[in-house]
Amino acid sequence: MATKEVDEIDLDEEPPPLRKMTCTRTDCKNNRHCFLPDRKMSRRKQKGPCRTCGKELIDWTRLEKKDAEDVAYTVEALKLELIRHEYWCSKAIDPKAETLAYRTGLTRLRADAESVIRKSVGPHQHPAQGRQTKWDGNIIYYGQHATACCCRRCIEVWHGIPRNRDLTEDEVRYFIELLCVYMRHRLPGVTDAGDPGWTKPGAETVSKPIPRKG
Repeated sequence: MATKEVDEIDLDEEPPPLRKMTCTRTDCKNNRHCFLPDRKMSRRKQKGPCRTCGKELIDWTRLEKKDAEDVAYTVEALKLELIRHEYWCSKAIDPKAETLAYRTGLTRLRADAESVIRKSVGPHQHPAQGRQTKWDGNIIYYGQHATACCCRRCIEVWHGIPRNRDLTEDEVRYFIELLCVYMRHRLPGVTDAGDPGWTKPGAETVSKPIPRKG
């Protein structure tokens, strides 16, 4: 068991602005898109194409089945959206989140992921809807943005779950599995039990100066 408890997760606190990263940014020439509908698309109830270039790249019917056996396709589809791709492939895990994950272990992280999902996006209403998931500080938050279970809007667009009802037990379990896939992918060295004394290899340690006598 880790000697350091997982930090208190304040899901109601507004996350700080993310520098140079927004949910709607695109880089279509490099096949990094945004599939969140803009206002015109929403009024037409249009779902599917990239809001910038208009390309249809996602098999939404396949995604909305939420098949745990087809998670490889889900991951590759998510990576086509720029912000998801950055969380899967290029955004560095901050030292706090990395250390917490290695010391906590996958078994406890899975339980924490369930708690976060049930509290932050399980109910159909949240006082900070759309802003309830911090950008960093915990590997679970990274995973929520990577797998589009960070708010009910992203869940509705990517997973086909209406915003006007609570998540079902099967849906909660599905998102927990997606988060576990993400955590194993980004931090493959994390063990099930965790290592309470883990420090990043090569990290500099600051030692206290030895007091002089006399």
